[in-house]
Amino acid sequence: MKENRLAIGTVQFGLPYGIANKVGRVSDSRISAILKLASKAQIDTLDTAISYGSSEASLGKENLEEFKIVTKLPFLPDNCDDVNNWVQLEVDKSLQRLGVNKLYGVLLHHPNQLNGSKGLALYHALEKLKDNDKVNKIGISIYSPNELSVLTKKITFDLVQAPFNLIDQRMFKSGWLKRLKDDNVEIHARSVFLQGLLLLKESEIPSSFYPWRGLMRKWHDWLLSNNISAVKACLSYLLSHKEIDRVIVGVQNEMQLEEILGNINGQKITDFPSLYCEDEELINPMYWKKE
Repeated sequence: MKENRLAIGTVQFGLPYGIANKVGRVSDSRISAILKLASKAQIDTLDTAISYGSSEASLGKENLEEFKIVTKLPFLPDNCDDVNNWVQLEVDKSLQRLGVNKLYGVLLHHPNQLNGSKGLALYHALEKLKDNDKVNKIGISIYSPNELSVLTKKITFDLVQAPFNLIDQRMFKSGWLKRLKDDNVEIHARSVFLQGLLLLKESEIPSSFYPWRGLMRKWHDWLLSNNISAVKACLSYLLSHKEIDRVIVGVQNEMQLEEILGNINGQKITDFPSLYCEDEELINPMYWKKE
């Protein structure tokens, strides 16, 4: 069977996450069903983080031996005197919660800390995880490719996770997709549906997105005129970039995963709508206004 480039994002396994989320945290029984279907579909990667509420603990109730687990370290406390010990302890606790002996990847959730006074110690602590055979790959989870311009001058990474979708195309436009791949860095793309915004019906889009109504209208008009589902268009765009090793998708139940799996095969899309936007207030959910 052809390699499945999808990965399961698990933030919703521990938190009520996403603008389109109407059910809250995913139940343990749903998690079990999702993972069984993922395994059957040859999806081999799960993306989690220490800061995703009970996500790691919920995953730890399942048999994870068929999956590569990528987790992320939280913010390094300012008053931490022993960076190496803090990193080792956090990872050991993750391993215990997940019920595994080794992680595929450990990423920094706040990579800008590498630019601080404890940055070198933090990086050496990550390298030690590989030396101690606790992890295969170390890397960073970024919000903008601008972060890479600074960090890659000092440090090399095995794995980089970044937002990438039809609206936020900065990883491609900036040339960083190719540069990372040329350096043999594994690339995981997240926010494929822009936290669910691209999947909402036009009538369901919150009024806080009114400033971008023209862009959203263009998106929905394109979907209608081409008779293509939003899920298929979003996934097809990401998967058309061969540099991307894994496309992380979050699901609330096995039916959503079935829908996603059904949309990565069949008709190929070669022309996509021009939705590129660099406005942080749209492309970065941290800046979204609460309704």
